[in-house]
Order: sequence, then structure tokens, then C-alpha cells
Amino acid sequence: MEAELMALAAAGATAFVQQMATDSWAQARDRIALFFARRDGGDGVAIEGELETSRGELTAALEAGDEQMVLDVEAGWRTRLRRTLMANPLAASELQSVLDELAPRRGGQQFADVHNTISGGVQHGPVVQVGSVGSLSFGTPPEGGWGSTQV
Repeated sequence: MEAELMALAAAGATAFVQQMATDSWAQARDRIALFFARRDGGDGVAIEGELETSRGELTAALEAGDEQMVLDVEAGWRTRLRRTLMANPLAASELQSVLDELAPRRGGQQFADVHNTISGGVQHGPVVQVGSVGSLSFGTPPEGGWGSTQV
């Protein structure tokens, strides 16, 4: 049982840190703070403050390319989750519910916010970000147009 709780704590910490870097952070923060307030008997506002502090540290680390700080933020929440779950193993089902809310699945696939930065000079062509590409063409359509068959 302890190994399962450790794995759940690790998954939770990873999900929390991933959410910190998304546009939907405010909703995630509120849900995470509620989980801890219920389990730790803490003040939800204080927990929100801790989460915002972690988010600030994460944001600064990502901007600076400081991977160790990113890992430290995640490790801090993993430790806190592990302690919470060890003190109250029944909290595992609520944590799993929180994780399901933070990473909803649609049609068997998991979706996440993605943020990319293009740097290193001027880009003189199209930039495309997609989940999957069947076929993609740029430039002048072939004689007869895109998708037409030539006989």
C-alpha cells in the first residue's frame, strides 16, 4: 500500500507542477488548496499562498533554465503529498479525483496546455504546432489544386 501511495504522491506532484505552468492554474490552485485544507486542517488561503509561491519559483526557474529548481518545486509537493497520504491513506481517493479533474481524458486521450517559444531570429516561413499531422504542404498548390487527382 505504501508503494501505491508513493506513486500517487509522485503523480500528484507532477500534475501540480504541470498545472502551475498553464492558463488554467487558478482553478487548479483552488482545487489543490481545498484538498490540503481538508486533509491537513490548514487554512485554504495560506495553502493558496504556498502554491503561488511555488508557482513563482517555477516560473522564474523555467525562464532561467534552472532545471534543478523545477525539480525542487516538484519534490517539495511530492513530499507534502506523501506525508498527507501516509497520515490519512483514505485521502488517496480524493487525490485521485483531483488528478482526474486536472487532467481530463477525452476519447481515451489526455490533453494538456502547451506553450512554445520561437526564438533565435526572424522566422521566414510558417510555424505550425499540432498534435498530429496526416499530411502538410506549404507553397503553391500543385496544378489542379490541393487534394485533386490528376488523370
